[in-house]
Amino acid sequence: MSRCRPCRPVPEEVRRAAGLLERRWTVSILWASHEGASRFNEFKQAVGEIPPRTLAQRLVDLEEAGVLERRVIDARPPRVEYLLTPRGRQLQSVLDALALYSRADAGSPSGDPASRNP
Repeated sequence: MSRCRPCRPVPEEVRRAAGLLERRWTVSILWASHEGASRFNEFKQAVGEIPPRTLAQRLVDLEEAGVLERRVIDARPPRVEYLLTPRGRQLQSVLDALALYSRADAGSPSGDPASRNP
């Protein structure tokens, strides 16, 4: 006799979204984008100690996922901006939920949300 309850598998679309968001620095980059960052150095300044190669790869990943749009500005020298797409703006509620969670977590004596009483 099994003691485990039957559980449904995680839906494929949830796994895909988690696969994108769980990569290191991705949530921080999205947060910076929602706060107005659009250029490489703005992301680097907002996110902090991210290696430039990693930042460049995460921006490509987010562009390929349809979350950011890469725009080349015809200027001297040419500039590149990364702007949120409508799909990227849909993630605002996820970022808001993370911020709310972290603020609530900060009020917990041990920092562990499980230690709070429901």
